Amino acid sequence: MNVTTEENHPQPRLPDLPVPDRIERLTPDAVRTHAPTGLAALLVDAVDGGASVGFLAPLEAAEAAAWWTGVAEEAGEGVRDVWAAHGPDGGLTGVVTLVRSGAANGRHRGEIARLLVHSSARGRGLGHRLLATAEAHATATGLSLLVLDTRTGSPAERLYRGAGWTAAGTIPDFAADPAGTLRSTTLYYKRLG
Repeated sequence: MNVTTEENHPQPRLPDLPVPDRIERLTPDAVRTHAPTGLAALLVDAVDGGASVGFLAPLEAAEAAAWWTGVAEEAGEGVRDVWAAHGPDGGLTGVVTLVRSGAANGRHRGEIARLLVHSSARGRGLGHRLLATAEAHATATGLSLLVLDTRTGSPAERLYRGAGWTAAGTIPDFAADPAGTLRSTTLYYKRLG
């Protein structure tokens, strides 16, 4: 009688799959804690990479940290929600924020603002996961419409279109890129629910 054991025929080792980055909603205190390090680094990396996110290059880490400290205040007031992605080493690899409209006639809508994925973490679907997290929260909290804007022709447009967002129009010379050159911006919207 022949008995085959694992010792005689070892199973081939499967390659280790990468651990997906963990996404969590940040409290205002957590935003303050991460502002001078991980969050500032994400913003500086985005600006250094040419992203038009409201800042000119070179962006100093202290200026980026100060901006995130302001975001913590908005989060404390219930105006802005913040989600961060943590890589396997615990470092921040991405962030997205959702800003609620304060207008009485606009309480049904919000804006996706500052969707940032560190250059070292791109190409793994993290931007899509962060966006989906913010969209799901918006739906769960009663928002029915989201808007955002992005530089026309940027790689982010492919992400938004792939996630079901609709281009509403383009505004020429809307904002300067980090080098100071005026660029067009495309406005997007997405109905929820």
